[in-house]
Parts: sequence; C-alpha cells; structure tokens
Amino acid sequence: MSRTPLHRPSPHESALGHVTGRARYVDDLDAPPGTLVAQVVPSPVAHARITRLDVTAARAVPGVHAVLTAADIPGVNDIAPVAHDEPLLAEGEVHCVGQAVAVVVAESYAACRAAAKAVVLELEPLPAILDLEAAVAAGSVQGDLHEMRRGDVDAALASAPVRLSGTYRTPGQDHFYLETHAALALPEEDGALFIHSSSQHPSEVQAKVAEVLGLPRRMVRVQVTRMGGGFGGKETQGAHFAALAALGVRATGRPVRIWLNRDQDMTQTGKRHPFYSEYEAGFDEAGHILGFKVKTWADGGWSMDLSKAILDRCLFHLDNAYYIPSLYFFGQVARTNTPSNTAFRGFGGPQGMAVVEEVMNRAAERLGLDPAEVRRRNYYGDAPRDRTPYDQVVEASRSARIHAELLETSDYEVRRAEIEAFNASSRVMKRGIALQPVKFGISFTHSVLNQAGALVLIYADGSVQVNHGGTEMGQGLHTKMRTVAAHALGVLPEAIRVMATATDKVPNTSATAASSGADLNGAAVKQACETLRGRLAEVAGTTLGVPPAEVVFEGGEVFARGGAGRKLAFGEVTQAAYLAQVSLSATGFYRTPDIRYDAKAGKGKPFHYYAYGAAVVEVEVNGLTGEHRVRRVDILHDVGDSLVPTIDRGQIEGAFIQGLGWLTCEELVTDAQGRLRTHSPDTYKIPALGEAPPDFRVALLTGATQHDVVHGSKAVGEPPFMLALGVVTALRHAVAAFLPAGAEVGLKVPATPEAVLRAVMGA
Repeated sequence: MSRTPLHRPSPHESALGHVTGRARYVDDLDAPPGTLVAQVVPSPVAHARITRLDVTAARAVPGVHAVLTAADIPGVNDIAPVAHDEPLLAEGEVHCVGQAVAVVVAESYAACRAAAKAVVLELEPLPAILDLEAAVAAGSVQGDLHEMRRGDVDAALASAPVRLSGTYRTPGQDHFYLETHAALALPEEDGALFIHSSSQHPSEVQAKVAEVLGLPRRMVRVQVTRMGGGFGGKETQGAHFAALAALGVRATGRPVRIWLNRDQDMTQTGKRHPFYSEYEAGFDEAGHILGFKVKTWADGGWSMDLSKAILDRCLFHLDNAYYIPSLYFFGQVARTNTPSNTAFRGFGGPQGMAVVEEVMNRAAERLGLDPAEVRRRNYYGDAPRDRTPYDQVVEASRSARIHAELLETSDYEVRRAEIEAFNASSRVMKRGIALQPVKFGISFTHSVLNQAGALVLIYADGSVQVNHGGTEMGQGLHTKMRTVAAHALGVLPEAIRVMATATDKVPNTSATAASSGADLNGAAVKQACETLRGRLAEVAGTTLGVPPAEVVFEGGEVFARGGAGRKLAFGEVTQAAYLAQVSLSATGFYRTPDIRYDAKAGKGKPFHYYAYGAAVVEVEVNGLTGEHRVRRVDILHDVGDSLVPTIDRGQIEGAFIQGLGWLTCEELVTDAQGRLRTHSPDTYKIPALGEAPPDFRVALLTGATQHDVVHGSKAVGEPPFMLALGVVTALRHAVAAFLPAGAEVGLKVPATPEAVLRAVMGA
C-alpha cells in the first residue's frame, strides 16, 4: 500500500496552534523596544471639500511622534490596485465616511485618539450619493461597461409563452474575519523596510509601499505568516494599512504597528458589492428558458478597487449552470460616496447567480412546477447546448449527474411530499425544500495573474522547507502544499515545514484569491520537488546500483522499484547528495494555459475549468414572526480528486454557512449621512452555531478527476458559497404555503425574519 498522504485525510497544519492559542498573528508578534502605534484620522462626512487641515495641535499631544498628511508622502499618494484613483491620505476632497485624512503615530493608542481629536479639519459639504439605485439614476458610474450577446433576445422574449420581468437587489456583506487588519513595519539598514502584513497579496503590499515611499521594491520585504481569515477583504485593502505603518517608520525611524479594532475595521474598509439588476426572461410552457436580458450595476463605492473584475465575474455567472439560447447581458460599476467595496468570496459570482436563480424560481412558481425540475431541464448539455454566453465550451458539465445523485441520496422526492403534507396540516409553521446547483469558473479573469512560483530547500539531514507564493488564512493551503511536497519527494509530511510567505523568497506573486491558491502554487511546488527528486534519484541510483528511473521515493525511504534489495533513509540520500556537491534547492513555476478573453467582443475562455456542486436545503418558517431555521442540508460537491479531503470538506461547510449569513441575517445599514450603523457584533449579525443546520451532510463527488490540474484536484474555496442560494428557494417554498394559491412570492434578501414576515403577509 502506498504511503503517500495525497488524497487522504489530514489535520490542518496549524490546527493545534489555533486551538491552543500558540498560532501567532501580526498583532501577536513581539515588536522591538521603541515600537510605536498608528491610527487613522477618518473623514466624518461622506463627501466634502477640505478647506483646512491643521495638525499642529495634534502633533503637540504628549506621546505623539508624528501626524502625517498627504503632504508628507515622499512617493506617490495612491493605494489603488488598478485604476490609480484612490489616494492613501485624502487630498483636496473626502469621498466617504471613514476615508483616511491623516495618520497619527504615537506611543499608545490612547495618545493616537487624543491627537485625532486635536486635528483641525474644516470641510465644505458636497452632494453625496449613498444609494446604488440613486447612482444609477444619476449616471454616477466608473469604468467601462461590459456587454455579452447571443441570438435575438428581443425576438425570443416577444414570442415566449411565459414572460417575467423585474428588479433584483443583492446586499453587501462585511468580511468579519476574526483577525482585523494589521501590519508591523520594521526599519532595516539603508532605508529598507521589513513588513509583517495581514494580507492575501504580499507582492502588492510590497509594490504599493514602495510606490508610496518612492523606493524600489527590492528595499521592501513583506512577510505573511498567517491571517485570521481574509475572504477577499485582505486582497487589496491590507496594503493601505501596511503603507500607513511604513510611512510612520519613514517619519520616525522607529518600528510602527497598526491594528484596527472591529468598529474601525468595519467603518473604514470595503464590503461585498451590492448589485442592482433589471431583468426580462422568457420561458416555454415546459420551463425551458428561451431568452434572458439583464442589466446590472455594482456599487463600487467611491473608488474602483477591483470592481471592474468583480463586475466581469458577475456577468460570467449570470448563466450559472443553465444554457440560455438568446441573451443580452450589460454591466457597469456605479460610484457612490461609501467606502470602496472590494473582493469577497465568490467575487461577483454570487450576485450574478442570484439573479438567474430568482428567475428560475419565479418561472417554476408561475408554471406550477418543482423548481428543482425546472433547473434540471435547463442544465448545459451536449452541443450546441454546451456554450456559455461568452462562448466557452462547458466540456464536462456534471450538473445533471450531481443533480440525479443528490436527489437520490437526499431522499428529495419523499421529503418534498412529506413537506407538502406537513404544510397542509400546520397553520403557524411551514417548511420548504429546494435543490440548488452551482457551476463556477476557476481562474483569475485577468489572465496575467494566473501564475505562481515556489522555492523548495532540502537540508543535508533530509528535512525540507517549502516556500510558495500563496498565503494561509485558515483555509488549509499550507496543509495542501505540504501534502503535494511530501508526495513528490516521497517523505512523511512531518519532515516538511511550510514557511511564512515572503516576497524575498518567491517574488511577483499573485493574490491568494479566485479559489486558485492550490491550483497555481501546488503546480509550482510539485515542479520544484520533482526537479529535486530527479537530482536525488541520480545519487540514490548510484548507491543502489539501478538507473535513476528505477529509484522509488516513498514514506521517507528510497529503494529500487520492486522493493527488493537495500532501502535507504531519505536523509542518507540527501547527505550523500550534499557530499557529492549536488544542489538541494530548486524553484518551480506554473502558468495556467490557454486563458484568454476579449472584453469588447464579450467572447473567450476566461476559465481553465468549472467546479460543480449542488445542495438540497430544508427550512422551517414561523408565520407569526418570520423567524426561520435551516433543518437539514445535503451537499454533493465536485472537488476533482481532493488533495486533502478533510480540508475540502471544511471549506464546503464554511462557505455554505457564510453564504447563509449573506442571504439571511447579515444586514448592512447606512444612515442618511453615510455612516455605517451596523459596525460591530452588537448590530451586525453573522451566522453562528445556532444558524447551522443540525443535520449537515457533505459528500465529495467520486470519479471526478480534473485533467491538467495538480493531481486531478479542483478549487473549492468559493464555489460552495453559492450553494446557500438554495436557502432562498426553500424559504420561498415555505412562504408560498402561507399565501393563496398562485400568489407571487415577494421575498427579498437578506431574508431576515422581518423580510420573511413581510413576504408571508404579502407585503
């Protein structure tokens, strides 16, 4: 039996550290004596012209070492990842509540707060747009529009027996990572800096800090040991706080730490993009979609951040798992005077899928069909029903297979009949059930980002260090990389240490995002390890008296194929390699092949492959209060040949619960002045154990090898998030049981108890 850890359960490599508290995060790091702390002076208004900014009195506060404004930036006052439209510190105008106007560097946070109060900031109010629909009406947009077309959608709609039209709004969502934004900047020789950052993108932190300080990137080292969650919120916006700490180092010559409390984090950082969509859809009487027209706008906040790419991914997923013969999709980013919204798990995909799922639900209800059956009838299939709206071929659509298997394993038909009987006999409580599919494209849609590097070091004693460009935020990426390396080198996982991600080990990395961390970095690690194994095979072959191709590395032992003869310990071979002056370090590199997209034409191949899955969700609703609970969830998800099944199961469970929060309980409320009112756990509810289904069943699809990906595996971070859309469909089923036959279900998201109660009342 093979002794490889690949495709086998394994604990998270930091699990013990997590549960014992020994795992160290940025704010846990021991700082050198004399370390200062920094805090932002935020804008108190949504939009205004700065008429006076005087920090003289603030600089005189005891314990304060610097109060810095845009005038103190030696390089470029810009922190935007793409569009160069976001100054690090406000200059001339403020554009949202919470925008950084100045940064205080002091000996304590108390001194920072006192100095912030002493800053003289005089503002001339300017008109503010705080609502997405108001921005659309006013033509307040940014960036280019994005369109996709197929067929004659107007003719398809005009001739459709069943026509639907309406608007749909998906809400924002706070990332609510356990570890808020933090950075520790340390001065080094010759004006260089070493930065510990809680960031998904250390190379971007390096680049933006260098730009702000007017330095070459070689003068800035960035290290990310781990994050206490990211979910996209630390893909770009971690650079802001690292740059502020670095600016403090330049001004004072001393180490500077910055850490945001929960209120600061929620009010100063971006969220999931709210979307507003207008749609028309046509179906035949059997429930097949004939035409679909959608215009959608993303609330980008006051600057672009990653909004364009997020809008693109929304349009790429307006089809979800369904073939649409005729269509027109239009998308644009709106500009509002709110904090710049940013990446969040799914990256626009959930907002796009939510629209088509609303349409599928309404069509099923109009036709009196089971929504699960309507979905099945519209899945992608054989040519010509295998082309996406952007003309990529769906090569191996697994939706129909997953649908059939999950219907059987979840006893869907029997349970639906039981629910109908229950609803007929229960006046106050009603239940609902739904099947929700997902088809999610995997790759960065900005093709240049689909690359990764690795550096693997083997020491003479046989122990191994693995460096790669991905960051660990609790999702288990380091566990997977250790597994890939252990398999490739034929050693036990315990022999391998995965190092903190650092820009001086692996340069020019992409963010750990787009669910592609294991795909990209795993391939790079595998290549580096195979290079090293090839060198070691030459050495071992000499000792064993066999050709290198006949040398086997397995379980920490090295021997000739067939198992006969002498067995060497891995450490013996590495020691022999050292004595023979054989290099024991190697780099690996990977780029995803054949990714292309023409945005003007709306055609191309933006994804390397698709991940599939489905969930059957059962809910119960109290018709007197609108309170509801998820009773049971059955998930069947396609992860290819899982690198580490236990890690993937955890990702599926966590993603579903986070999606449940977005759709049912997480509600962002901003007042008429643009101030976030739900800025802490006492006003913003994330899902907890009470919201988790008491019966939660997760299975991984078998026989699902994905070609041309590391060890046949598939990405898993984002796709299961959208399975939670099934909660909305199940709630609609339950709500409909309270209404007269044929009545329209008017359920909005987030489906809080108040929203559900309004739907039950027909309001």
